[in-house]
Amino acid sequence: MRDARVVSVHGRRVWDSRGRPTVEVEVTLADGRAGRAIAPAGASTGRGEAVDRRDGGPTLGGRDVQGAVASVDAEIGPCLVGREAADQAGIDAALIELDGRPDKSRLGGNAIVATSMAVAHAAAGPGPLWQHLRDDDGPVRLPLPEIQIFGGGAHAGRRVDFQDFMVVPIGAPDYTTALVWVAEVHLAAGRLLADQGLLQGFADEGGYWPAFTDNEQAVEMVVRSIDAAGFTAGVEVAVSLDIAASQFHADGRYHLASEGRALDPDGFSALLLGLLERYPIVMIEDPLVEDDRDGFVAFTEAAGAHVQVVGDDYLVTDAGRVEAAIRDRAGNAVLVKPNQVGTLTEARAALTAAHNGGFGAIVSARSGESEDTTVVHLAVGWGASQLKVGSMTRGERTAKWNEGLRIADRLGNGGPLPDRSEFPWGGP
Repeated sequence: MRDARVVSVHGRRVWDSRGRPTVEVEVTLADGRAGRAIAPAGASTGRGEAVDRRDGGPTLGGRDVQGAVASVDAEIGPCLVGREAADQAGIDAALIELDGRPDKSRLGGNAIVATSMAVAHAAAGPGPLWQHLRDDDGPVRLPLPEIQIFGGGAHAGRRVDFQDFMVVPIGAPDYTTALVWVAEVHLAAGRLLADQGLLQGFADEGGYWPAFTDNEQAVEMVVRSIDAAGFTAGVEVAVSLDIAASQFHADGRYHLASEGRALDPDGFSALLLGLLERYPIVMIEDPLVEDDRDGFVAFTEAAGAHVQVVGDDYLVTDAGRVEAAIRDRAGNAVLVKPNQVGTLTEARAALTAAHNGGFGAIVSARSGESEDTTVVHLAVGWGASQLKVGSMTRGERTAKWNEGLRIADRLGNGGPLPDRSEFPWGGP
């Protein structure tokens, strides 16, 4: 019989996709199994998120993580040694109690989430993490990919105001085909940008960084790219937007720098609803500032039943907030980011609350990422219907899409996707 007691916990400083330091944790069990995981970092963050511990000072722009790494070795390790790794809830409860702060800022959200994920990997070994995480005997499926084509907002020097312009292969028959379709759209977008002299580089999550004059031009170019790739927009491949509205909201108004104007909440909602009317958009994330509960309620009703209104900064992977949003009908889906809340147990609680209340759940990576593929296994093991990790380019993104392909190979038939009827756009 395996001995799943933790015998060592070790932290180290590694580097994320922005060239910034982050925390990796390695956990070893008494029977020799080991697991490791790397904490991601976001650029646009909600006020309710777990707080990363950074060193401050002149080194590495104040972003060094030596203090967080030290907390792993000096406090987290001694706390966990001797505990059962299979008891994820108990491990995570111990981490929360040890930190003692609601925002996990003492030890550091980065140290805690890396530890929580590493423990899960150790407990899963040698089998895949997704299989270890499953708690039912139902069919296993891959999540529907949501993939960035153009980057904006905090991920791309605010060339345009909205943060992500993405596509969702809503008509794809399986996961493998879904990635092929998106790759075709990505290639078509690159050709269109090159032909028009609009390509300026690449954003943090690997999408193109174009010289658009306003936000709608970016939406229009996504649709043109879908068409140029030979797909029917809104039937086979649709558009998804991450507005990240909190990032350009100030003094009660939404300041659209790329368009040289500021709109009040009603005016900004009208702008977004107009885009929903004119373009095949099936998902829209954080359309309003994170504390505008009434605005989310009104926008969700106005957007209609066939559009997924997603809470990210608004819900920050918090089960209590998700339950309140379900009661209020403020949105109809949650973005699930483990580092946003700090532990796998808390992230799973948010996803479970969404499933129980009829909300969609999209497991998501962050803009500052690494080769760590934990989020893919969480999406599959927890039965999430969707996955968002960035573009089709850059190793920290392709590592995750490719991990999904390995799981698809194991499942066969290209990797089954959720039935279209599970999504708002697939209903009657």
